[in-house]
Amino acid sequence: MAEEHHLPPEEQHNSSPKMTHEKHFDHRRPLRALCAFLLIFLLLAGVTVLIVWLVYRPQKPKFTVVAAAIYDLNITSPPFISTSMQFTLVTRNPNRRVTIYYDKLTSYVSYKNQMITPPVVLPPLVHNKKSTVAFSPVMGGPGVPVSADVVNGLTMDEAYGVVGLRVVIMGKLRWKAGAIKTGRYGVYVKCDVWVSLKRGFVGQVPLLGTPLCHVDI
Repeated sequence: MAEEHHLPPEEQHNSSPKMTHEKHFDHRRPLRALCAFLLIFLLLAGVTVLIVWLVYRPQKPKFTVVAAAIYDLNITSPPFISTSMQFTLVTRNPNRRVTIYYDKLTSYVSYKNQMITPPVVLPPLVHNKKSTVAFSPVMGGPGVPVSADVVNGLTMDEAYGVVGLRVVIMGKLRWKAGAIKTGRYGVYVKCDVWVSLKRGFVGQVPLLGTPLCHVDI
């Protein structure tokens, strides 16, 4: 009759946890490898993006107002302003390797931080590398409501012969370097200009200086 071999109680007690631990370890090994792969991939992708950014380093565009014309600037009750203005702006892309794409652009004119022309929608603009683009939006409209401060200020400025205006352009832009294109960023351009203007004058007005515009992105 064959003898039956039985493990000692201690060995019987220790065998089950060991097998469970090995099974658990084998199950987690692929998960750890996947996590390590993802971590290395993200690190390499981050380093690549950083290198591309340092090489191309997109700079903000530069805007300048170079000409202005006032065709209408009348004040009526209660008070309203009827306006028609045209400003010629030159924008320069200083980047050697990066193209700038503009879209959803609007423009208006303000006086004493109050809008005196309705926003005008501008067409999309592609700004190639190291290039300069000029555009001349006409802004204005009948019966724009304004405050008494605006009326009094414009009356005094026109009597003096110098009027300070702000041309505002706002919208979205993207940078593109090779096959890499960034997401859309909000762009806000404000150009503070002083024009020589007397009441009743119509047409091209002299700019008192050629100030650079302030660009926020």
